[in-house]
Amino acid sequence: MSVFSYLITILGIIFWIFRAIVAAVYTSGVDFIIQPLNITFEIALVFATIPCMIFVLKRNIIGAAFYMAIYVSYFGTAIYNSINGVADTLNASDSLELAISIVGVVIPILTFLDILFNKHRKSIIGGNKSTDWYYKNDEYDRKYDERADKNQYKIR
Repeated sequence: MSVFSYLITILGIIFWIFRAIVAAVYTSGVDFIIQPLNITFEIALVFATIPCMIFVLKRNIIGAAFYMAIYVSYFGTAIYNSINGVADTLNASDSLELAISIVGVVIPILTFLDILFNKHRKSIIGGNKSTDWYYKNDEYDRKYDERADKNQYKIR
């Protein structure tokens, strides 16, 4: 995997932690600079992201597509509503929510495109380099079998 893949995955995890903190602070009743758009969908989004991140770490295209779909559906509506509301007034909190919504759409799209166009979809999780040469090497098994077949001795 490339450094870009690692960075996008780490940014996605950091953004998920940020959104979990926003949801937790909002439900506890403490004032925070960021307010969730829809608290029930926000909580569902936080919990739905956990299996999506596992699939993204395993470089699964279906998990990345689902991750992109739920984030674009949630933050895309916020971007659309903010752009339509720009004509009225734009204050600091609206521009901050717009920026966070844009980040919430860009990270999953980059993650999906990275997994889609990556030629070598290798998992971050799993794999042991010290034993992969033996267990995942079919050419070695074929050469060993051919060599074993030639060294048969005849008993008379």
